Amino acid sequence: MIDPFGRIRDRDGAPARWMPIVRDAVAGAFGLLFPSECAGCGEPDRALCIDCRGMLSVAGRHRGSLHRQSLADGTVVFSALPYEGGVRAAILAFKERGRTDAAGALSLALKLAIEAAATHAALPVEVCPIPATRQAIRRRGYRPVDVLLRRAGFRPASVLAATTSTIQQKSLGQLARQRNVRNSFRAKVPLHGRRFLLVDDIVTTGATLADAARAVSAAGGEVVSAATLAFTPRRRPEEAPRAAAA
Repeated sequence: MIDPFGRIRDRDGAPARWMPIVRDAVAGAFGLLFPSECAGCGEPDRALCIDCRGMLSVAGRHRGSLHRQSLADGTVVFSALPYEGGVRAAILAFKERGRTDAAGALSLALKLAIEAAATHAALPVEVCPIPATRQAIRRRGYRPVDVLLRRAGFRPASVLAATTSTIQQKSLGQLARQRNVRNSFRAKVPLHGRRFLLVDDIVTTGATLADAARAVSAAGGEVVSAATLAFTPRRRPEEAPRAAAA
């Protein structure tokens, strides 16, 4: 059965805890037959080694450890992990190198951020992923955020569509990011009376989430909060030269 968040539950209403157990058992057996390397550190192992799994689960110990930031319209964004080091390597491997075997561990962190964001919303609320462009879908062969949502037990409400292809945000400054994604999304259907929790993989300035919220509002819907797997830490001024030289 599906609860108001679109999460899969057993018939008695309890979360379907058996699903992750089955997935981990299958992944473990597959790893023995076809050895791989850790998506976080590159060491020979299964999808993620014990150390990298521990690194990804640090933020998952309690909701108070989550990063929070606000969009220009006041929408609060909850993020589980800092986008740096092994976390960054694991996310990039999952998104850009086809390492979908890392989705299980990453989805647990995203789930915590979504549940924290949901505390700001009265039910019912729908979980809406930020849509990928057609170009990105063709390149990857899958939609990373949708994969994580389903692994976390959520049913994505895919009500938005990307209207244009944009330059990759990582190469742009704050103002350029805002211009790059302006009017990049539209609603597929009228959204009057529906309430949404936006979900993306990474947040930096919040420009992408803000434009998605605009598209939801323009269609008559309401955005109550947002959640991301990771956030890009802001560098202090004295760190800028070192970062630029790297």
